Amino acid sequence: MDYLSPTYFFDYETEEIQELIKAFKTDRLTPKEKAKRLYTIVRDEWRYDPYTLSFSKEGYVASTIAKKAKGHCIDKSILLIAGLRALGIPARIHLAKVKNHIAVERLVEKFGTNELTPHGMVNLYLDGKWLKVSPAFNQSLCKMCNVAPLEFDGENDSIFQEYNNAGNEFMEYIEDYGHFEDVPIDFIFNNVKEHYPELIEKYRGFDEIRL
Repeated sequence: MDYLSPTYFFDYETEEIQELIKAFKTDRLTPKEKAKRLYTIVRDEWRYDPYTLSFSKEGYVASTIAKKAKGHCIDKSILLIAGLRALGIPARIHLAKVKNHIAVERLVEKFGTNELTPHGMVNLYLDGKWLKVSPAFNQSLCKMCNVAPLEFDGENDSIFQEYNNAGNEFMEYIEDYGHFEDVPIDFIFNNVKEHYPELIEKYRGFDEIRL
């Protein structure tokens, strides 16, 4: 498997991705330091938005995502992976199904459920081991939900918080779809169609929907 090369989706040779990583193209920083800092930038500088969905493969290209101010978990994972690969750090996308237990009213209204799928996160390879990180929830959103933002120390997994600061259940992983060398666009589209059939029927023919 090749987790370093550019692809149609992880197009890190583009101006947009090179701009994202330009501060880290130095020998003064270790790969761990580069990964930690890039993770924080992607987490906080692109606001999390689960209510915009693209049904064209062009919408999942890293350089396209970089031009936006916000994105859902798959968008932000693609952006982080492209940046990591550009810095010589092996990275791949990992998909799952999650259940949100806090601030779910709008989710249920729009999706008909508080389960989100597929949820995107990142596997990256540092110091001889694969780590899981989820750059989805920006710091301001975490504050609004009364949950500590996910930090990444470069040594341990950093995936969704099970509980908020009050001890209430927050996020739950309910199904693991595994990792992929490139963005599995057909799997993503079919997964959305399977889990949200009424939504797909309502917006049939749209390349992108904003709920």
